[in-house]
Amino acid sequence: MEQYSLFDDRKTANPLASRLRPESLGEFVGQEHLLGEGKVLRRLIDSDQIPSMIFWGPPGVGKTTLASIIAGRTHAEFVNFSAVTSGIKEIKEVMARAESGRRMGLRTLLFVDEIHRFNKAQQDAFLPYVERGSIILIGATTENPSFEINAALLSRCKVFVLKALTTENITALLTQALRSPKGFGYLEVSIEESLLAAMAVFANGDARTALNTLEMAVTNGILDKTGRTTVTREIVDQCIGGKALLYDKNGEEHYNLISALHKSMRNTDPDAAVYWLARMLEAGEDPLYVARRLIRFASEDVGMADSQALNVAVNAYQASHFIGMPECSVHLTHAVVYLSMAPKSNSLYMAYERAKLDAKQQLAEPVPLQLRNAPTTLMKELHYGERYEYAHDTDVKLTHMECLPESMRGRRYYHPGKEGAEAAAGERLRAVLAWKGQGEREE
Repeated sequence: MEQYSLFDDRKTANPLASRLRPESLGEFVGQEHLLGEGKVLRRLIDSDQIPSMIFWGPPGVGKTTLASIIAGRTHAEFVNFSAVTSGIKEIKEVMARAESGRRMGLRTLLFVDEIHRFNKAQQDAFLPYVERGSIILIGATTENPSFEINAALLSRCKVFVLKALTTENITALLTQALRSPKGFGYLEVSIEESLLAAMAVFANGDARTALNTLEMAVTNGILDKTGRTTVTREIVDQCIGGKALLYDKNGEEHYNLISALHKSMRNTDPDAAVYWLARMLEAGEDPLYVARRLIRFASEDVGMADSQALNVAVNAYQASHFIGMPECSVHLTHAVVYLSMAPKSNSLYMAYERAKLDAKQQLAEPVPLQLRNAPTTLMKELHYGERYEYAHDTDVKLTHMECLPESMRGRRYYHPGKEGAEAAAGERLRAVLAWKGQGEREE
């Protein structure tokens, strides 16, 4: 047997993903929620009433391809514009041509890839041309448009969210690639369906990644004397080794994953919490960032219900600092599982939030004189420290001294929960309030 190479074949001059790029909606895979019969984007395309739009979605879901198909359906000139390589000068040149075309009754569909990379001035340059209808702007972004697109431009565009392709979508796409004359239909390729499914899972919703992987696997397939190309499991394993997880430590997915971790722990779901932890760490997240979030969680969501949770979280931070990744993954897992299984209480978080509202509204409220120190004669003459009652001088270690400003007397911020150790703290507080004659006053 011999190693088979496709690079000398004229049919493979272009990458597989380029050769298989859909030219019509019928060939387009995925996005049924937008392009299915009766769906809003499909109706706009069919009626040739295309507005300026923003396509928001992960890589490889067909944003550029869909814009090209729309341009063909609307009989508009398609201009593909990259925010990575273009500046104000290039924008003005394209806009001038589009304005000239508009005067002659021609439409220009301007596709701007990675539009979030444009700064405010560059994005503003599109505004007058979008408003006049000189261009139909279709911007593509992998980032949340609410954060990355100027409000003025965003208000003039309809946002469509493109979803990552399903494993079934990608498996069907790979099967089509093996059969299509534009793909590997001219070859006899032998590959197990389970291997196609493995490539689909590896692609993580990205059609381009899936097709590139298939191309690499077939290129490295084994050609026998009958002309059959066999793709083995070993070849596929080599092609999908070192999977790059979809993760941007500075982007929205960063916040999505930490939110998933936090909410899984709050919901006492250790399995989900460990999964989201692994997603973050294996994608390259700073373990100390995760550890800091666990420290916050320990008091925000567990608090007095299990005060040991804060010690566990702080210890996990220190262990992560001492030994780093990958060894510290087990310490973070220890903390995540402990926090997940601990009794939950948000009473500390709510106490501070209630107090914060009053603090902001009454920043100038003076400290009661009895709570002030009097290190100087003048302060003593001004009655600082008078009527202070030292709790340790009493048998019960309590006094009736008021510690809040007069206008806020009786305010309650901390309301103990009933879970874990906080139940005992609640009993203790109720006894103290009863002794002071305050009872269960409202906040």
